[in-house]
Amino acid sequence: MPSGWRTLARLITATALTAGYLALHLAITAAQDVQTGDRFRDAQVRAAAFAVLVDRFANGDPDVHTEIVAAGRRFTDNAPPGRARDTVSTTVDLVRRDYGPSALMRADTLRADIERDRSALRRAVRTEAQAALWLSVTAVVLAAPALMLRRRRLTAAAEAARTVDRFAEPQPWWRRPLFLTASSLGYGLFTAGYFAVSTAQRSGYQEPVATQLVMLPAGLAALGAGFLILRHTRPRSARPAARALQADGRRPVLYLRSFADDGTAARIDDSQPLNIHSREEQLAAALAAFGPVIAVGRPGEPLPLLGAARFYLPLDDWKPTVLHLMDLSRLIVLRVGTGAGLRWEIEQAVATQPAGKLVLLTPGRVGDAADSTAGRLPVPLRLEEVAADTSWISAAVTFGPDWTPHVRAIEPAPGTERPQGRLRRTLKQVWAVFWEPSPARRTVRAMKDALAATGIRGRMIVLRSDSNPLTTLGKGAVAIAVLALPYRLLELAGLW
Repeated sequence: MPSGWRTLARLITATALTAGYLALHLAITAAQDVQTGDRFRDAQVRAAAFAVLVDRFANGDPDVHTEIVAAGRRFTDNAPPGRARDTVSTTVDLVRRDYGPSALMRADTLRADIERDRSALRRAVRTEAQAALWLSVTAVVLAAPALMLRRRRLTAAAEAARTVDRFAEPQPWWRRPLFLTASSLGYGLFTAGYFAVSTAQRSGYQEPVATQLVMLPAGLAALGAGFLILRHTRPRSARPAARALQADGRRPVLYLRSFADDGTAARIDDSQPLNIHSREEQLAAALAAFGPVIAVGRPGEPLPLLGAARFYLPLDDWKPTVLHLMDLSRLIVLRVGTGAGLRWEIEQAVATQPAGKLVLLTPGRVGDAADSTAGRLPVPLRLEEVAADTSWISAAVTFGPDWTPHVRAIEPAPGTERPQGRLRRTLKQVWAVFWEPSPARRTVRAMKDALAATGIRGRMIVLRSDSNPLTTLGKGAVAIAVLALPYRLLELAGLW
């Protein structure tokens, strides 16, 4: 499916879901207002009784003081917010202060206030019901093109999805929905904790002392609980490769690497605040600009690593599937490493695929990249001339139509740095004190420059890599919004 159609499908689906969500909230609000109107039906009778009590108090009967306070409490508990509730509250306050004539004058306006509140409540119910109806119609109308585009997306990804799903082990139908629900709870706690801690740090001193003593510890506890829940549930709710392909509809990005490198790619760098995403997740988020990122999972691993969507192949029959996926993919991103299988993949990518599809990510030790690619590329990389050793990836390499390599180093080789003025060097050193780019971000930046050298331009791929903390908070906000619906339904049913 072309990117334009995919964007349209997502926009229509998001609009339909938002309209349906708002329609539900408005329908619940209208039902609550109807319930309030039913409780408010005998308001005039209560108002008359209340006025009699106030009149007795104004005429010097102090024994009705307690009855007035109790009657006022019963009235405000069942009345909607409005003039009548304010009138009763003000009258009770005047009675407490022994202002009998003023309380009587205030109580005389209660019957008219009740009629105004009833009219306002009827108008509110009518407006809410109409808005809920129109939003429901909008959601239903948009559901048809959303389903049509979804079918088109599934058809576009059918061949690739069948290819990666051939050897997938069946899972219980409830497993992923269960852990997705638990992940939603984790995201909600994480987001609520973050905002509680931020509020306590920024303006907590303006709150009462009791609130200050609760807000920061409660926020930290919610952050910790959300992190622990997400650590347990995210790998178990990860979308398998077939589902990722069907959800996206574009040609995939095939990520090939040595299984021995998974441990390094699974590290979480702490250069970004609130970062719970590994290096591979950040790399996959950037590559998602070109298509859904899929990778062969390590045989026998209990849980898939997060990042590229995993699929699993038999140890004795994996090569034909990888070759077929090379043909189907838009890009082949290959992290150079050790192993006969990875060397075979480099040879096959060079022999069977256009040069523009291949992206090499060379290992941190430049010498290891030279050993793994020697004799397997039409043109030698000469990596040691431009790149220095790093902690994870040393360079990103793309190729022109004649296999001319375009090497973008993460760190330039000693002696090859561009001369910089003293002011620029000083500013760079000062900036590094406050913010040091993570290995994943530097890799994505180099990969973006290498792809641009071959005419492939990704939309905001560096921003995609950096946006994981915002994505976490966004998922938390959505989870809180969704969890608000059950709460409001319980409240409507009188169970909360």
